[in-house]
Amino acid sequence: MLSPTVSPPPGGRPLSEIPSVTLPFDAQLQGRLWRGSSLGTATDPTLPSGFAALDAELPGSGWPTRAAVELLTPLPGVLEWRLLAPGLQAWWGSQAPLATQHPGRRLRKAAPLAAVRHLLLVNPPHAPHLPGLQALGLPPSALIWVATQTPAEALWAAEQAIKSRVALMAWLPEARPEQIRRLQVSALSSDAPIFLMRPERAGQQSSAAPLRLIVKPGEDWDLQVHLLKRRGPAHEGWLTLPAVPGAVEPLLTAAKRKPLPLPTPEPSPTPVSPPTERPHALARPVQHA
Repeated sequence: MLSPTVSPPPGGRPLSEIPSVTLPFDAQLQGRLWRGSSLGTATDPTLPSGFAALDAELPGSGWPTRAAVELLTPLPGVLEWRLLAPGLQAWWGSQAPLATQHPGRRLRKAAPLAAVRHLLLVNPPHAPHLPGLQALGLPPSALIWVATQTPAEALWAAEQAIKSRVALMAWLPEARPEQIRRLQVSALSSDAPIFLMRPERAGQQSSAAPLRLIVKPGEDWDLQVHLLKRRGPAHEGWLTLPAVPGAVEPLLTAAKRKPLPLPTPEPSPTPVSPPTERPHALARPVQHA
Protein backbone atom coordinates (compact mmCIF):
# COMPACT_ATOMS: atom_id res chain seq x y z
CA MET A 1 0.00 0.00 0.00
CA LEU A 2 1.44 3.34 -1.07
CA SER A 3 1.60 6.08 1.48
CA PRO A 4 -0.13 9.29 0.45
CA THR A 5 2.10 12.13 -0.63
CA VAL A 6 1.49 15.81 -0.08
CA SER A 7 2.22 17.94 -3.09
CA PRO A 8 3.65 21.40 -2.46
CA PRO A 9 1.42 24.39 -3.17
CA PRO A 10 1.88 26.08 -6.53
CA GLY A 11 5.02 28.17 -6.46
CA GLY A 12 5.93 26.93 -2.97
CA ARG A 13 8.50 24.59 -1.47
CA PRO A 14 7.91 21.09 -0.13
CA LEU A 15 7.05 20.87 3.53
CA SER A 16 10.29 19.00 4.24
CA GLU A 17 12.30 21.98 3.05
CA ILE A 18 10.51 24.54 5.20
CA PRO A 19 12.67 25.30 8.28
CA SER A 20 11.01 24.71 11.62
CA VAL A 21 10.36 27.82 13.68
CA THR A 22 10.27 27.71 17.47
CA LEU A 23 7.82 30.26 18.76
CA PRO A 24 8.75 31.88 22.09
CA PHE A 25 6.47 31.47 25.07
CA ASP A 26 4.19 34.32 25.89
CA ALA A 27 5.81 36.57 28.50
CA GLN A 28 2.93 36.23 30.91
CA LEU A 29 2.86 32.44 30.57
CA GLN A 30 6.62 32.25 30.94
CA GLY A 31 6.39 34.15 34.23
CA ARG A 32 3.98 31.59 35.62
CA LEU A 33 6.36 28.68 35.04
CA TRP A 34 8.99 27.98 37.65
CA ARG A 35 11.27 25.17 38.72
CA GLY A 36 10.74 23.65 42.11
CA SER A 37 14.42 24.15 42.93
CA SER A 38 14.31 27.91 42.32
CA LEU A 39 12.40 30.72 43.99
CA GLY A 40 9.21 31.51 42.11
CA THR A 41 8.60 34.83 40.43
CA ALA A 42 5.39 36.79 40.69
CA THR A 43 3.55 38.11 37.64
CA ASP A 44 1.21 40.19 39.80
CA PRO A 45 2.48 43.22 41.74
CA THR A 46 3.91 42.49 45.18
CA LEU A 47 4.05 44.63 48.30
CA PRO A 48 7.49 45.09 49.90
CA SER A 49 7.43 43.82 53.48
CA GLY A 50 9.85 46.42 54.79
CA PHE A 51 12.39 43.76 55.78
CA ALA A 52 15.18 43.20 53.25
CA ALA A 53 16.00 39.75 54.63
CA LEU A 54 12.37 38.64 54.32
CA ASP A 55 11.89 40.08 50.83
CA ALA A 56 14.91 38.10 49.67
CA GLU A 57 13.11 34.87 50.65
CA LEU A 58 9.64 35.76 49.35
CA PRO A 59 8.64 34.92 45.76
CA GLY A 60 8.46 38.21 43.89
CA SER A 61 10.43 39.95 46.69
CA GLY A 62 7.38 40.97 48.71
CA TRP A 63 3.92 40.11 50.02
CA PRO A 64 1.87 38.66 47.17
CA THR A 65 -1.35 40.06 45.81
CA ARG A 66 -4.15 37.89 44.45
CA ALA A 67 -3.21 35.34 47.11
CA ALA A 68 -3.88 34.65 50.76
CA VAL A 69 -1.00 34.71 53.24
CA GLU A 70 -1.18 32.64 56.42
CA LEU A 71 0.61 33.82 59.56
CA LEU A 72 0.94 31.13 62.23
CA THR A 73 1.86 32.50 65.64
CA PRO A 74 1.68 31.42 69.29
CA LEU A 75 0.83 35.01 70.37
CA PRO A 76 -2.16 36.25 68.34
CA GLY A 77 -2.77 39.97 68.25
CA VAL A 78 0.84 41.00 69.04
CA LEU A 79 3.44 39.75 66.59
CA GLU A 80 1.48 40.17 63.37
CA TRP A 81 1.23 43.95 63.73
CA ARG A 82 4.99 44.28 64.17
CA LEU A 83 5.57 42.11 61.10
CA LEU A 84 2.98 43.67 58.81
CA ALA A 85 3.18 47.32 59.87
CA PRO A 86 6.00 48.38 57.48
CA GLY A 87 4.30 46.83 54.46
CA LEU A 88 0.88 48.23 55.30
CA GLN A 89 2.38 51.66 55.89
CA ALA A 90 3.89 51.61 52.40
CA TRP A 91 0.61 50.37 50.97
CA TRP A 92 -1.39 53.22 52.53
CA GLY A 93 1.26 55.76 51.60
CA SER A 94 1.15 54.75 47.93
CA GLN A 95 -2.52 55.65 47.65
CA ALA A 96 -3.68 59.04 46.45
CA PRO A 97 -4.57 61.43 49.29
CA LEU A 98 -8.13 62.54 49.78
CA ALA A 99 -9.10 65.93 48.38
CA THR A 100 -9.51 68.66 51.00
CA GLN A 101 -11.39 71.92 50.43
CA HIS A 102 -10.47 75.03 52.41
CA PRO A 103 -13.37 77.15 53.66
CA GLY A 104 -14.10 80.12 51.44
CA ARG A 105 -11.99 78.72 48.57
CA ARG A 106 -13.47 77.08 45.55
CA LEU A 107 -11.90 73.75 44.69
CA ARG A 108 -10.49 73.83 41.21
CA LYS A 109 -11.31 71.05 38.84
CA ALA A 110 -8.62 68.43 38.72
CA ALA A 111 -8.16 64.81 37.89
CA PRO A 112 -10.32 62.58 40.07
CA LEU A 113 -8.42 61.26 43.09
CA ALA A 114 -8.56 57.60 43.99
CA ALA A 115 -10.47 56.76 47.12
CA VAL A 116 -8.49 55.46 50.05
CA ARG A 117 -8.68 51.68 50.23
CA HIS A 118 -9.94 50.18 53.46
CA LEU A 119 -8.45 47.70 55.89
CA LEU A 120 -10.92 45.25 57.38
CA LEU A 121 -10.10 43.60 60.72
CA VAL A 122 -12.13 40.46 61.44
CA ASN A 123 -12.17 39.31 65.08
CA PRO A 124 -8.84 40.77 66.31
CA PRO A 125 -7.95 39.35 69.76
CA HIS A 126 -7.51 42.87 71.15
CA ALA A 127 -9.32 46.12 70.47
CA PRO A 128 -7.49 48.08 67.74
CA HIS A 129 -5.53 51.05 69.09
CA LEU A 130 -6.49 53.84 66.72
CA PRO A 131 -3.68 56.30 67.67
CA GLY A 132 -1.12 53.57 67.06
CA LEU A 133 -2.65 52.73 63.69
CA GLN A 134 -2.74 56.42 62.76
CA ALA A 135 1.00 56.52 63.44
CA LEU A 136 1.32 53.94 60.67
CA GLY A 137 -0.43 56.26 58.22
CA LEU A 138 -3.91 54.75 58.38
CA PRO A 139 -6.69 57.36 58.05
CA PRO A 140 -9.47 56.85 60.61
CA SER A 141 -12.00 56.44 57.82
CA ALA A 142 -10.03 53.54 56.31
CA LEU A 143 -10.35 51.18 59.29
CA ILE A 144 -13.27 48.77 59.60
CA TRP A 145 -13.51 46.54 62.66
CA VAL A 146 -15.84 43.55 62.51
CA ALA A 147 -16.57 41.45 65.59
CA THR A 148 -18.51 38.29 64.80
CA GLN A 149 -20.24 35.83 67.07
CA THR A 150 -19.52 32.54 65.30
CA PRO A 151 -16.70 31.15 63.11
CA ALA A 152 -19.12 30.96 60.18
CA GLU A 153 -19.81 34.69 60.44
CA ALA A 154 -16.07 35.42 60.53
CA LEU A 155 -15.50 33.40 57.36
CA TRP A 156 -18.41 35.12 55.63
CA ALA A 157 -17.05 38.58 56.54
CA ALA A 158 -13.57 37.64 55.33
CA GLU A 159 -14.90 36.34 52.02
CA GLN A 160 -17.01 39.45 51.41
CA ALA A 161 -13.99 41.66 52.13
CA ILE A 162 -11.87 39.76 49.61
CA LYS A 163 -14.58 40.05 46.97
CA SER A 164 -14.78 43.80 47.68
CA ARG A 165 -11.01 44.07 47.06
CA VAL A 166 -10.13 45.64 50.39
CA ALA A 167 -7.14 44.77 52.54
CA LEU A 168 -7.90 42.08 55.09
CA MET A 169 -6.50 40.90 58.39
CA ALA A 170 -8.65 38.05 59.71
CA TRP A 171 -8.09 35.95 62.81
CA LEU A 172 -9.51 32.51 62.01
CA PRO A 173 -8.37 30.02 64.66
CA GLU A 174 -11.02 27.43 63.79
CA ALA A 175 -10.90 27.57 59.99
CA ARG A 176 -10.76 24.22 58.20
CA PRO A 177 -8.59 23.48 55.12
CA GLU A 178 -11.56 23.54 52.74
CA GLN A 179 -12.55 26.97 54.07
CA ILE A 180 -9.05 28.35 53.54
CA ARG A 181 -9.20 26.96 50.00
CA ARG A 182 -12.40 28.89 49.35
CA LEU A 183 -10.80 32.13 50.57
CA GLN A 184 -7.77 31.50 48.37
CA VAL A 185 -9.99 31.06 45.31
CA SER A 186 -11.67 34.40 46.07
CA ALA A 187 -8.26 36.04 46.57
CA LEU A 188 -7.30 35.32 42.95
CA SER A 189 -9.46 38.28 41.86
CA SER A 190 -8.27 40.77 44.53
CA ASP A 191 -5.23 43.03 44.28
CA ALA A 192 -5.25 43.98 47.97
CA PRO A 193 -3.09 42.26 50.63
CA ILE A 194 -4.85 39.43 52.45
CA PHE A 195 -3.50 38.02 55.73
CA LEU A 196 -5.07 35.17 57.66
CA MET A 197 -3.91 34.73 61.26
CA ARG A 198 -4.07 31.21 62.65
CA PRO A 199 -2.59 29.39 65.67
CA GLU A 200 0.79 27.73 65.34
CA ARG A 201 -0.72 24.25 65.60
CA ALA A 202 -2.48 24.85 62.25
CA GLY A 203 0.89 24.33 60.58
CA GLN A 204 0.29 20.58 60.83
CA GLN A 205 -2.72 20.89 58.50
CA SER A 206 -2.64 21.23 54.74
CA SER A 207 -3.55 24.62 53.31
CA ALA A 208 -4.30 26.07 49.89
CA ALA A 209 -2.59 29.36 50.81
CA PRO A 210 0.53 29.66 48.60
CA LEU A 211 2.50 31.41 51.36
CA ARG A 212 2.60 30.35 55.03
CA LEU A 213 4.87 31.76 57.72
CA ILE A 214 5.53 30.92 61.36
CA VAL A 215 6.21 33.99 63.51
CA LYS A 216 7.66 33.75 67.01
CA PRO A 217 9.10 36.29 69.43
CA GLY A 218 12.88 36.50 69.42
CA GLU A 219 15.43 38.12 71.66
CA ASP A 220 15.22 41.83 72.39
CA TRP A 221 12.65 43.30 69.94
CA ASP A 222 13.38 40.80 67.17
CA LEU A 223 10.99 38.45 65.41
CA GLN A 224 11.82 34.89 64.39
CA VAL A 225 10.23 34.01 61.03
CA HIS A 226 10.23 30.68 59.22
CA LEU A 227 8.66 30.21 55.78
CA LEU A 228 6.66 27.04 56.15
CA LYS A 229 5.38 27.11 52.56
CA ARG A 230 6.32 29.16 49.53
CA ARG A 231 6.57 28.80 45.77
CA GLY A 232 10.13 27.54 45.60
CA PRO A 233 12.58 25.40 47.57
CA ALA A 234 12.00 24.65 51.22
CA HIS A 235 13.16 27.40 53.56
CA GLU A 236 15.77 26.23 56.03
CA GLY A 237 16.27 27.83 59.42
CA TRP A 238 14.80 31.05 60.79
CA LEU A 239 15.04 34.72 59.85
CA THR A 240 15.80 37.26 62.57
CA LEU A 241 13.96 40.50 61.83
CA PRO A 242 14.39 43.66 63.96
CA ALA A 243 10.82 44.79 64.59
CA VAL A 244 10.80 47.67 67.05
CA PRO A 245 7.45 49.52 66.76
CA GLY A 246 7.94 52.91 65.14
CA ALA A 247 6.27 54.83 67.97
CA VAL A 248 8.31 53.01 70.61
CA GLU A 249 11.75 53.24 68.99
CA PRO A 250 12.41 56.92 69.86
CA LEU A 251 11.61 56.17 73.50
CA LEU A 252 14.08 53.32 73.82
CA THR A 253 17.56 53.99 75.07
CA ALA A 254 20.45 51.70 74.30
CA ALA A 255 19.92 49.96 77.61
CA LYS A 256 16.20 49.48 77.01
CA ARG A 257 16.66 47.87 73.60
CA LYS A 258 17.94 44.74 75.28
CA PRO A 259 16.32 42.92 78.17
CA LEU A 260 17.87 43.24 81.56
CA PRO A 261 20.26 40.41 82.34
CA LEU A 262 18.87 37.85 84.67
CA PRO A 263 20.29 38.15 88.17
CA THR A 264 22.98 35.63 88.93
CA PRO A 265 21.62 33.23 91.50
CA GLU A 266 23.62 33.25 94.69
CA PRO A 267 25.22 29.91 95.52
CA SER A 268 23.29 28.08 98.16
CA PRO A 269 25.19 27.78 101.43
CA THR A 270 26.84 24.46 102.06
CA PRO A 271 24.97 22.67 104.82
CA VAL A 272 27.07 22.37 107.93
CA SER A 273 26.96 19.01 109.57
CA PRO A 274 26.36 19.09 113.32
CA PRO A 275 29.53 18.65 115.40
CA THR A 276 30.32 15.13 116.42
CA GLU A 277 30.01 14.64 120.20
CA ARG A 278 33.18 13.49 121.81
CA PRO A 279 33.12 11.40 125.00
CA HIS A 280 34.00 13.55 127.98
CA ALA A 281 34.51 12.66 131.58
CA LEU A 282 31.84 15.12 132.70
CA ALA A 283 29.41 13.73 130.16
CA ARG A 284 29.64 10.19 131.43
CA PRO A 285 26.67 8.93 133.40
CA VAL A 286 27.08 8.82 137.09
CA GLN A 287 27.77 5.34 138.35
CA HIS A 288 26.17 4.52 141.64
CA ALA A 289 27.83 2.17 143.96
